[in-house]
Amino acid sequence: MKRILIGLTSVASLMATVAVAENAAATSFRDSFLSGSTTWEDVQARAQEEGSVNLYYWGGSDPINIWMDQVVVTDLAKLGVTLNPVRITGTKDAVDLVLAEKGAGKGPGEGSVDAIWLNGENFATLKRRDALFGAFADSMPNSANIEWSDEDPRSLLNLRDFGVETGAAEVPWSGEQYVCSINTARVDKAAAPSTFADLRSYLEVNPGKFTYVKPPHYIGNTFVQSVIYAHNPDGNGAVPFQSSIEDVGAEELARLITPGMEYLNALEPLLLGAQGGNARYPEDNAALDGMFLNGEVDFACKFGLYAVATGLNLGTYPEGAEAFVFPEGNMIKNKNFLAIPANAPNPAAALIMANYMTSVEAQVSKLKFTGMPPGVDPWRLDDAQVQALVDASPGLVGITQAELDANTAPDTNATLVNVIEATWLEYIERDSSDDIATIVARAVENLK
Repeated sequence: MKRILIGLTSVASLMATVAVAENAAATSFRDSFLSGSTTWEDVQARAQEEGSVNLYYWGGSDPINIWMDQVVVTDLAKLGVTLNPVRITGTKDAVDLVLAEKGAGKGPGEGSVDAIWLNGENFATLKRRDALFGAFADSMPNSANIEWSDEDPRSLLNLRDFGVETGAAEVPWSGEQYVCSINTARVDKAAAPSTFADLRSYLEVNPGKFTYVKPPHYIGNTFVQSVIYAHNPDGNGAVPFQSSIEDVGAEELARLITPGMEYLNALEPLLLGAQGGNARYPEDNAALDGMFLNGEVDFACKFGLYAVATGLNLGTYPEGAEAFVFPEGNMIKNKNFLAIPANAPNPAAALIMANYMTSVEAQVSKLKFTGMPPGVDPWRLDDAQVQALVDASPGLVGITQAELDANTAPDTNATLVNVIEATWLEYIERDSSDDIATIVARAVENLK
């Protein structure tokens, strides 16, 4: 028995020694890369030694899954890296895993997650918990395809994610904009609302012909945020909502969102189903698309630059569908990203994967397969590359790129999202008798 115990102790000691060595090697690689003393050739060599990369991403899209399996796996194999696509139902699951492993003492090289497709609150959480690899995104060869200069206002989508500075700790992978569609077979496009006041007037004449996705789904949250921007009592739209809850404070946030929440409360009796006693809020994009296709609603609003073209092609949108400008000046635009956790087991392979994903070739094939808009910036590309992206695009229907660009607004700061969401749930869904200031104060306190 004593010999067995001694043997087990020796094995455990050896394993601990190996783990310490791997941690030290991963830490050294990270520090060297972030300091700029590691060449890309060194990254490539280490990535081939690591051999694989574990990419955690939302797996609810068949086109994305097919693209990963048929294109990305093959292309990364040519670079000496095996892609392990880990499909999850919610991005928070990957974030929670990273944080749990970090809490268990797993440092650089010792975790399970090499990269995560994320943005918004999930990125903010990892940044706040010091669980990110570091400023890698502007240090890869294909970083040249992305605008990093803070002197160019177009760089805002790359430098801030839901109001949180990215610090190059995540790299843009795709872009999106909140776009509304109208069924022109039922409604003259000239009668389409452009403001929220117009929408309310339309529904007073045509009750029940509109609804929006239910918060806390991010599509529903985005609609609520755009309403709040438009009803900002100071008239400066999204500006104050770019600051954190610590900087804004509960009292000021309540003042800023009260007009928007009151508008939503007044709108509820005019929404789909409200005439029968209860407003109907679709749970997700698919449910909203079904209502739009079946003629239950005249308009459908969600993230989707190419939603109309894709919906018409798949038969999930009515034949008369076209995009239109709404809400004027507040069509929220953002990007989604790839981030590398601090304890990634294969950090070099993760860098190779991230660099590949930001290549024009990968962006073009992703656009062809999935209809996901590019995350790279076209003004950083040559004419042939821009044309390749144009050719891969499903195209815009009923709206021009100039109109989209002229009506953009940024996302709400990630630290405000949960508070606004909680306020909607209590004030609108649960019809709380408390005033908005009380509800907001309670939601802010619950964040602590």
